[in-house]
Amino acid sequence: MNALFANPLKGLSVSTKIFFGAKLHFNKETPVKSAELISMQRKLINKINKQGYEFINAGNVRAQKVGNTVIFKEKGVDVRIAVDMVAMACDKKVKTIILCSSDSDLQPAVAEARKRKVEVIYLGFENSPNKGLSYTTNRTILIRNSEVRDACIEEKEKKK
Repeated sequence: MNALFANPLKGLSVSTKIFFGAKLHFNKETPVKSAELISMQRKLINKINKQGYEFINAGNVRAQKVGNTVIFKEKGVDVRIAVDMVAMACDKKVKTIILCSSDSDLQPAVAEARKRKVEVIYLGFENSPNKGLSYTTNRTILIRNSEVRDACIEEKEKKK
């Protein structure tokens, strides 16, 4: 992840890195898929922790049966991000927040943080930027497709 953000965030000082994720739950109707996803999440958490990120379990992923298909839905992550953004702004714990999410539901939290003189930077992807967040935040930085490709190539080279 650090490789992906290095160029877009060049010149910015980042002191705290938080990754918000949803807790996966074992589903007895999809035991193989559940075990695979839980294992992948453990690996992700270990990897981001090694890169200096704090992982916060901010919600849950629950299975829902729709007809004969089991689908998984994440709930609560956006609410936790919003609460933490506003709390940090109110407590004057931050001067700048770099928000790497394209969830429009975060716009009210962005507005509240900005009211408290916190600069909010929207970090998104050029192939699918969120226009609402671009308008609500102080500044927008879009990660170019070529930067995503280069970060993936760099990660593959490290594994060799």
